[in-house]
Amino acid sequence: MKELFEKNVEWAEAVKKNDPTFFEQLSKQQAPEYLWIGCSDSRVPANEIVGLMPGELFVHRNVANMVVHSDLNCLSVIQYAVEYLQVKHVIVCGHYGCGGVRASVERKRLGLIDNWLLNVQDVQYIHQAYPSDDGDKTDIVNQVCELNVVEQVVNVCKTNIIKDAWMRGQDLTVHGWIYSIADGLLKDLGVNITHLEDMRPKYHQAIEDINQRYV
Repeated sequence: MKELFEKNVEWAEAVKKNDPTFFEQLSKQQAPEYLWIGCSDSRVPANEIVGLMPGELFVHRNVANMVVHSDLNCLSVIQYAVEYLQVKHVIVCGHYGCGGVRASVERKRLGLIDNWLLNVQDVQYIHQAYPSDDGDKTDIVNQVCELNVVEQVVNVCKTNIIKDAWMRGQDLTVHGWIYSIADGLLKDLGVNITHLEDMRPKYHQAIEDINQRYV
């Protein structure tokens, strides 16, 4: 624990050296343009991936970057970000090799989290994305990681929070991205939705593109 406090002091001093007024200005307001909905995986740090400083990215994270309509935590974050912070972009970002997705694909029993991962199994069922009995599961895990992102983008768009924002003319786009831990790079999965009419055609195109990659 002592090491973490020491690193905190080093970080704060480095930031102040670069910009002496940074923390003073940061404490006065929060005005991010982006909401990031990502996975809890410690290897996927939201701010660092996109090179943004504190105050520039509003973040919600959970196992397998899910947007579940009964999850009041996630919905509260989305509402606050959209209605009060007036973010312009909502980014759902998954990552290849996601442990939650792998547990779902391999039907591992992990305890309480099994109930949460039923949501990933729903994605598998919708797209009939299952591994063969004797095949390598890596490709199917990565395919489900991509499919899951697209499904969660749609779940975001279906919330009244987003639909109401679009109805009142708010400038707001929902995006679906995936991150590779192997090389540190992001991929746009092609579901960049700016109004409700965008959702169906972009969803179907993204699903088609994903399935073609894993034929």
